[in-house]
Amino acid sequence: MRKLRVLTLMHEDLVPPVNLEGVDLATVEWKTEFDVITTLRDMGHDVRVVGVRDELDVLREAVADFKPHIAFNLLEEFNGFGGFDQNVVSYLELVGVPYTGCNPRGMVLTRDKGWSKKILTYHGILCPKFVVFSLGRLVKWTDEIPFPVIVKSISEEASLGISQASIVDDAEKLEERVKFIHDSIGSSAIVEQFIEGRELYVGVLGNKRLQVFPVWELILKNLPDDVHRVATQRVKWSVKYQKKYGITSQEAKGLSKTMAGKIQRLAKKAYGILGLNGYARLDFRLASDGKLYFLEANPNAQIAFGEDLAESAERAGLSYENLLQRVLNLGLRWKPENVR
Repeated sequence: MRKLRVLTLMHEDLVPPVNLEGVDLATVEWKTEFDVITTLRDMGHDVRVVGVRDELDVLREAVADFKPHIAFNLLEEFNGFGGFDQNVVSYLELVGVPYTGCNPRGMVLTRDKGWSKKILTYHGILCPKFVVFSLGRLVKWTDEIPFPVIVKSISEEASLGISQASIVDDAEKLEERVKFIHDSIGSSAIVEQFIEGRELYVGVLGNKRLQVFPVWELILKNLPDDVHRVATQRVKWSVKYQKKYGITSQEAKGLSKTMAGKIQRLAKKAYGILGLNGYARLDFRLASDGKLYFLEANPNAQIAFGEDLAESAERAGLSYENLLQRVLNLGLRWKPENVR
């Protein structure tokens, strides 16, 4: 294996400390960054860490000094704005540095959940019915979507802003929740038909030739009877809550080979339509009537050891080390002019 100079990009606040004494690595916010850095170093690569917040000079200087073969992109925002992460990738393209993960166009298309659903609906992929309320727009509900509905930020990831209160069953609560998204998140709100069912994830790896990982499922069966089975912010990020209710994820059980194949084919199709490359996770809901709904695409998905993507990759025969090496190789082969 060729030894590479790898410039790892991450938010300044997520740079792992040198001294790990007394640190519980299972609960730290920078677990992904730590896992990637230490694993790449253990694999023999020359790794330099760059923390980025709100200026590109630190990145420019690191590129000039380190002369990396590739940048491993773990950034999810720039200057506090998630929508600027694709601009950092664009900068890498301008200065000729290969990078891991998704290209700028794919990141833009998937950042807006309304755009991605419109595009996929056009191509015949079933999505929940939805309506978008732009920032500042008054809510005028015309009952075009039956209640209950779920109200989310149109652009935020990682379930930010999603709670049990996000699922509403009347116009008054809907108006309150849209206002909450506008005021607290500062983004437009997307109001979607709420689909009761199984929460399924599919990892996809590749540029043009794609590998689709086994279907994974978020297990929410032990939640209290009076709450909706949905991936709220607390479900995603509260270790205490996860332990209390046995929230975990695993390979989806009880799916027929026909259904599992359909889900994987739809994930692969959506990945291509949205212009993704590198690696991503595609999210679906399987309703009790057997209908499969696309929810969203997550380019540059959570790639920590033990998380959904890495676990499903391992189930497909890729160790964590091999997964990271494949991600590096895909980044080295990707060329902006290859965007279709």
